[in-house]
Amino acid sequence: MKVFFSLVCLLLLTTVQAQPKPTELDKSPMDMSYWPDNYPLLKMSGKAGALPVARVLYGRPLKNGRNIFGGILKYNELWRLGANEATEIEFFSNVKIAGKTIAKGRYTLYCIPSESKWTIIVNRDNYSWGSYTYDSKKDVLRTDIDVEKNTDTIEAFTMYFEDGKNSANLVFLWDDLKASLPITAMPK
Repeated sequence: MKVFFSLVCLLLLTTVQAQPKPTELDKSPMDMSYWPDNYPLLKMSGKAGALPVARVLYGRPLKNGRNIFGGILKYNELWRLGANEATEIEFFSNVKIAGKTIAKGRYTLYCIPSESKWTIIVNRDNYSWGSYTYDSKKDVLRTDIDVEKNTDTIEAFTMYFEDGKNSANLVFLWDDLKASLPITAMPK
């Protein structure tokens, strides 16, 4: 009985030590961006409508001196467009991307980067970890966007909505690259 009890205690101790400490920061913290970009502040001040047009949730990997595009992210291979869980985008009303209407709802974003363009994929399979379970049969949209050199080197992968009149660009920044996905709000 003592041997059994000792083994159980040892197993529990090993399990407890393997858990991350609550004070440790995630190496790729989660972030969220809204369209309109100041929606939370507008909502708190009572100046916003009931819902934003869109929001995106994503993990923010760091460059950490690594070669990103063509390095850790291979050209012409599927990328979860962030880190950890695949990036989620939620539209609170219908939108149009690349001439196609996307119904309000929650989707997963993927990317296939190449040197001169990125293929952005809107997929209806939610709650995916990385791109390990990606299923192209669940694609709602695939569209190519241009990629350009950025004047600054961006340490943390960043996504944000750049507002326009009834439209926005979902901007992607990382390392020395910038890409933008134009999105148009549909009348409600």
